[in-house]
Amino acid sequence: MIALVCMLMAAGTAMAQKTFTFGPKVGVDYTHRWGKNINDESALNFQAGVFMEYRFNSKFAIAPEVVFATHARPKREWKDWWLSEEPTRDITSTYQTNYINIPVMFKYYVTKSLSIDLGPQLGLKVYDKCTDKWEDSNGHWDEKYNMSHRSVDFGLGLGATYNFSEKVFVQLRYTLGLLPLYEDSNARNGNAQLSIGYRF
Repeated sequence: MIALVCMLMAAGTAMAQKTFTFGPKVGVDYTHRWGKNINDESALNFQAGVFMEYRFNSKFAIAPEVVFATHARPKREWKDWWLSEEPTRDITSTYQTNYINIPVMFKYYVTKSLSIDLGPQLGLKVYDKCTDKWEDSNGHWDEKYNMSHRSVDFGLGLGATYNFSEKVFVQLRYTLGLLPLYEDSNARNGNAQLSIGYRF
């Protein structure tokens, strides 16, 4: 009886480990904006978060994630005309928007090591700031203000996961934003992601 109980416990543990996994993941994002008449302002950013994966069987799984992602944009240099015919100052602007992204990926395992991943992503804005810097006769100036992004973003992700082992995997994914970032603009988020993760 003791031996039977031990065997059942071991089998249950092995089944749980095979069915449900979780762990951290980190990576880089190549972020940009897309839309009609939108100039591409791409930049390399980073992401970090956690995931869990539930395997329904050998072919299908679901994998929700919670990921912190930075969406910085390149510096922009421009001239302020102040309603005059000659520019009055040279301004350098930097933009930073951070999200908590919650993708839910549906996974199809083509092989034991490779899955195709597809699913929606909800993005919650947690930080949004623009910084303008310039210099004039009165000295150096540093002004910060909100960019008035929408507080919620929504997109669709498509990618793949390759498992090097039962523990370590690498992911490649592109997420296409579907909601305009501003009320008066059709600019949308887009980002390509390369990340590595570890399963427990």
